[in-house]
Amino acid sequence: MMDPVTRLRAADDFMRRLGAALRGAQLYAPSHPLVQRAFDGLNEAITQLLEDQPSIAIGIIGQEVIVGDLPLPRAAESMGEMMRRLKSLGIERIVFDRGVTPEELSTLALTIAHPERRPGQDAAGVEPSDPLGALNSLPHIRVGRIQTEQRVEKSAADVATIRRLYADASTVAGSVWETAKTEGTPDPKAARALIDSLAQAVSANRTALIALTALKNYDNYTFTHMVNVSILTMSQARALGMDGAPLRELGLAALMHDIGKVRTPTEILNKPDKLTDDEFTIMRMHVVDGAEILRRTPEMPAIAPVIAFEHHLRLDGTGYPFKVARTGLNVGTMLCSIADVYDAMRSQRSYQQAFPSDRILQVMKRNDGQQFDQHLVRRFTQLLGIYPPGNLVRLDTGALAVVLAVHAPDPYKPRVKVIITPGGERLETPYDLSLWEVPPDSQGPKAVTAPLDPAEHGIDPLTYL
Repeated sequence: MMDPVTRLRAADDFMRRLGAALRGAQLYAPSHPLVQRAFDGLNEAITQLLEDQPSIAIGIIGQEVIVGDLPLPRAAESMGEMMRRLKSLGIERIVFDRGVTPEELSTLALTIAHPERRPGQDAAGVEPSDPLGALNSLPHIRVGRIQTEQRVEKSAADVATIRRLYADASTVAGSVWETAKTEGTPDPKAARALIDSLAQAVSANRTALIALTALKNYDNYTFTHMVNVSILTMSQARALGMDGAPLRELGLAALMHDIGKVRTPTEILNKPDKLTDDEFTIMRMHVVDGAEILRRTPEMPAIAPVIAFEHHLRLDGTGYPFKVARTGLNVGTMLCSIADVYDAMRSQRSYQQAFPSDRILQVMKRNDGQQFDQHLVRRFTQLLGIYPPGNLVRLDTGALAVVLAVHAPDPYKPRVKVIITPGGERLETPYDLSLWEVPPDSQGPKAVTAPLDPAEHGIDPLTYL
């Protein structure tokens, strides 16, 4: 079974080989050695992709190419010509089934390259009434358009896809961490591929992705924390209007903010109790180590070592490294710091109880707001709410509900889906309720009284998003 990074690389390799086969078929005769070599490469690539799955679908949605459930990073930049050609022929989706033959692949490539010719005809052939008719007879290849419901299914907006993406992201983060630990620098290609997928998901369905950050596997706290801080940092930046390459660079820097801890002794990093003063002195070195590691890592954005060095500094001069003078902090650092503190405080660990969101936000506003930029904290509160999306909560009637969306003007009153009655019975038809719209004299639920642990109630909140 391929791991996520290998699958992404195999998908990218297949699409590049498909593009090469189409270009070769357009420029040369089918018997030309370059064309035959391109067809052989295409056959090898699809065979690899179909090793652990019965079929694979390629979808073109807007400026995105999705292979299976994997969005390919920067596809529009590297595959733009092929995407335009497929779209001009009305092809938005190609499905390959296991058993596809080299002959079927060559027919596909030749037909797309020269739709004006029938298979086997020369350039003087008569134009067919259906230029893609030859593709209908291929037993292991299907082409067509993506219907509206398929757009949702294949896009990063699908909650099941988001869930799978998050699980893969934690695995890749672990791989990046181990590479940095054993080889001295993280794998920038694996990290960039991960961030490309997360950045796309942040833009497509930020609510579902943020909800997933609250459902942690605490055995892998280091890796889920890396992913969560990246997601929460990009979510804040996206809400402020950032997109494209700057968003991805910030997300990559946030993913790497703690990479210096690969040099921290394991007994200190994984100590279940509070650190001693001497141990904390060693722990504090991770900001310097992280900046040094990232500064010499190829393909790492310039902001990455800055955030690694600064993310424990505060606006009022507190924090560490000690005696570091700053007239101001990079905005990327401030966004990452907010995400870092929030995620760390809500994490249940052996020496620390998880704090509810309202207490976390109070901590961020303490000291008269001198540690964190209060404008950014306010925007963060509007983004996540006091009860973030995906939270299971108890309402003032005793009913249980899942938070669906935040109401920015009043983060205490989100939109929820009521799923269990005050008497403890599951509703056959859960219903949505916008708490900010409920009149004061209503007999139904009007407010959230407390967040709940969904595991204790046997509920998966994401199924209701």
